[in-house]
Amino acid sequence: MDTIMNFFSNIWNNIVVLATSGNIFVNIIDILIVTFIIYKAIQFLRDTRAEQLMKGIFVFVIALFLARLVKLKALTWLLDTIYVNAIVVLVVLFQPELRSILEYLGRGSMRRFNKFVTRSGDTLSNGYSRSIDAVCAACADMSKDKVGALIVFERDTMLGEIAATGTTLEADPSRSLICNIFFKNTPLHDGAMIIRKNKIFAAGCILPLTANSNIDQSLGTRHRASIGVSEVSDAIVVVVSEETGVISVVRSGKIKRNYTPATLKTLLTRELIGEEQDNDQPMKKPFHIFSKRKSDGGDGEK
Repeated sequence: MDTIMNFFSNIWNNIVVLATSGNIFVNIIDILIVTFIIYKAIQFLRDTRAEQLMKGIFVFVIALFLARLVKLKALTWLLDTIYVNAIVVLVVLFQPELRSILEYLGRGSMRRFNKFVTRSGDTLSNGYSRSIDAVCAACADMSKDKVGALIVFERDTMLGEIAATGTTLEADPSRSLICNIFFKNTPLHDGAMIIRKNKIFAAGCILPLTANSNIDQSLGTRHRASIGVSEVSDAIVVVVSEETGVISVVRSGKIKRNYTPATLKTLLTRELIGEEQDNDQPMKKPFHIFSKRKSDGGDGEK
């Protein structure tokens, strides 16, 4: 408890020193930057399971205080030992969250760099246009025939590790090839297809399932995998339901349903090529609204 009080006391003392030192303007900017970082850290913790870990740390601090107060020597020794190694313990506990933060910062930097490169003449339009056309045409057929599909458009975050779980194709995208890959009982139909610009890079890939316990329980493996890969990358994932033929798009852990081939093309064009479109209004239901009927198989969605 004394350590916590000293921590906040040091923060306050530093603020006072900064406020009374020479260059007030620079100090104000410094304080605002630190405040913003703390605010974003709190916001991030509230949006992840790290919030529960923070509650656990709070309980640990209270237990340490009480152990010292009551003079429980053995318990105090144990808690003090954990406290001394707190940095290592925190890194282990918050490893997924720390990795997410670093990946987020890296994606942001790469996206700004890509925009700079695009303005310099190296456009991405030719890199995705053929893939978008082939995927939208294939999704139209698969939606009509209720063929399940899981297509991942790779962007700044490279998905080489995931691609290695499937079969490398490096094939030119086409309507017939995509439909054949996802046709029921073919060797690669159960996995995900990874699109890397104008190539079908790999198929039959295994995606990480989402660890989010708040999503609708009626969602099956296909949709959970699409959410999972979008949580650890900036990929755009297109899902065709084997049960209903509904076309969905997943980005940043959020899923939207009821796309048509036309609205799907509008979205992919805007997100992957950068053209401004205003037609992205495919939803008839909000995020994560699914029927509660149990699935007989396939992707779990009725």
